[in-house]
This record gives sequence, C-alpha cells and structure tokens, in this order.
Amino acid sequence: MEFSEVIYKIFLKDGGWLTILNGLWVTVQISALSLLLGTLFGSLLCFFRMSNFAPLRIFAQIYISIIRGSPVLMLLMLLFYGVFARTGISPVIVAVITFSMHTAAHVAELLRSALMALDKGQVEAARTLGFSKIQAFKLVTLPQLVRIAKPVYQSTIVNLIQWTSVIGYVTITDLTRVINNIASRTMQPMITITGGMIIYLAISYLVYGIFHWTDGRRAQ
Repeated sequence: MEFSEVIYKIFLKDGGWLTILNGLWVTVQISALSLLLGTLFGSLLCFFRMSNFAPLRIFAQIYISIIRGSPVLMLLMLLFYGVFARTGISPVIVAVITFSMHTAAHVAELLRSALMALDKGQVEAARTLGFSKIQAFKLVTLPQLVRIAKPVYQSTIVNLIQWTSVIGYVTITDLTRVINNIASRTMQPMITITGGMIIYLAISYLVYGIFHWTDGRRAQ
C-alpha cells in the first residue's frame, strides 16, 4: 500500500479527520477551562501562601506540596473513581476540576516566585510620590509581575495541554484517545501516533507564537 493510500485510510476515510477534530476540540475545551479556573484559584492560593494569617499560609503550603508532588493521572483517577464516583458528575467536569487544581498549585508558586523577585523599592517610591496601593500595584507591581512570570506561565500552559492527554482513562474521547482508536482500527500505529504528536506540537508552538506576538506588540 502506497504512503498516500495509508494517509487517506488513517485521516480521511470514513470521516477520520472529523473524529480527530472532535477529539481536539474536547482537549482544547478542557485545557482552556482548566487554565482559566486554575489561574484564578492559583492567584488566590498565592495570596494565601504569602498571607500573615498562619492558617491560610499553612493550608496553601500543604495544598501546593501535595498537589505538585502527585501525578496528575492519579489525582484524576482519585477524583473520578473515588470522590465523585457516585455523584453523576460528567467526566469532563471532573477532568476540568482535576486540571484546575493541578494548574493552580503551579500558578501559585510561579506567582509567588515572581512577587519575591520584584524590586520592592520601586513600590515604596511610588507610595512616597502619592500613589495609592491600587495605583502602585497597577502601574508598578503588575507590569513587572507579568514580565517575570510570563515565560514560566507559557510553559505551564503547554504542560497543561500535555497533561490532558491522560483523560482517556476516565472515558473522555479526547485527541489522544481518538488517535489511539484510529491506530487500533487501521493497524497503523506508527503513522497515526506520529500524526497525533504533530498536532500536539502544533498546539504547543501556537501557544509560544501567541506569547511571542504579545511580546512584540508590547515592545512596539
């Protein structure tokens, strides 16, 4: 069988490309929702982590230590087959909760590291000049925080997309599971899985490209 015929059999015959697009859409949805919720929760965790109120600070430290040290697949299976097993909650929602929790732990630490790296003298100078706390944060702290945290944050996004490749374990038909099903059906695992890897690489470099574009816009 010629290579072109193999490609047709894998990706075009019987609407294979539509199945791949559907799986890709599931992956994108879960990744986007988890990133949004994880970033919000991670910001709150960072606030707790740097709080002077000991119970909040200890809670954040314990949470971050446990979640960052646990395999995301084990956390997903614990929530799906354990915590939410009898609730009837959709597997997609459980996946979003799982990856939001996992992302939040990483976002909290990267924000804390960025805040620790800031030059506090600039904030004090802004306050001396009459800026309010909100103005000092918006005009001095936030731009520096974004600049410092941005490279690590984009890597967190790419890692999140890669982490979602395990959601097939909880019956969700995502991109990875679709690729695996097609490989089993066509008996062409090498080409099919390579195609799946190319799609994941394309998504990752799309993320890097967006961040690079925003850097260019800010420089202008």
